[in-house]
Amino acid sequence: MAEREPNAHQFTLDEALGADTTRFMDLGNPDYAYMFGFLQADGHLAKGAGQKGSLTVEINVRDISILREFQRLTPYNSSVTERTRSTNYAENHRSVTWTLCSLEARTKLNQLGLPYGRKSKKITPPRVEFSRRDYLRGVIDADGSVGYTGKGFPFISLTTASTAIGAYLCHYAKKITGAERIIKRNARDAIYNIVYTRETAQALSAHLYYPGCLSLERKQAAADSLTAWSRPAEMRAAYTKRRWNEREDRILLEHNNPTSAAEALGRTIQSCSLRLWRLRSGQVPMPASDK
Repeated sequence: MAEREPNAHQFTLDEALGADTTRFMDLGNPDYAYMFGFLQADGHLAKGAGQKGSLTVEINVRDISILREFQRLTPYNSSVTERTRSTNYAENHRSVTWTLCSLEARTKLNQLGLPYGRKSKKITPPRVEFSRRDYLRGVIDADGSVGYTGKGFPFISLTTASTAIGAYLCHYAKKITGAERIIKRNARDAIYNIVYTRETAQALSAHLYYPGCLSLERKQAAADSLTAWSRPAEMRAAYTKRRWNEREDRILLEHNNPTSAAEALGRTIQSCSLRLWRLRSGQVPMPASDK
């Protein structure tokens, strides 16, 4: 199918002049942190002859508003164009592309960690100070999903080829929710699929998609909808790992008996037996007063 003529909107030089380029991509700014995460996941930085080149982001036309925001945040000439084409998924697929050619802007993005060319496995979280939850929301908006599973459970997920990005999400989510994930590439296409469900998804999505944040409107709406879910009365309560502390270790050692210690501590006999073995065998350190 022949492509339709693109419908373009471009910032003029007059609009760009006077803008403060020194603050462009200050990742301490939540909007730029979000934008950088989105660009790392869904943007493409290409080199041309000499100093030529471009940054492009192509997404479904339904999300055009986010590219307008990127254009607004960028104090350099850039354009947003629409096109309709035939794809494997739709005969009339409408997409929208944001294009930025400024060498100065491209250099800044590259220095921050947006590689030229193929990048899916190479991207890493920024090595400068950055707004963490906004950055991760940008990555998830580009390469993740938020909503309900087929069984009606809340979920938030990320699909990525980058070990560094996958590990960072797991590290950050554990700090926010307490839920631990061990990342592993799937056998089919060597991609990481990281998924959080139920109360963990509710907590993480509420943290990332806070009121007034820059985000894809449809994913913000999906994240907001997760708050309506509550665990059915017949569903077993979510398991939360209870960590041992020094006070409990001292009580356990004083009893020196898993059965009586379990009653005193409100733990299972199996848990007390395993912990006692770990203390006695040096698998875990003795509490301070017993050293």
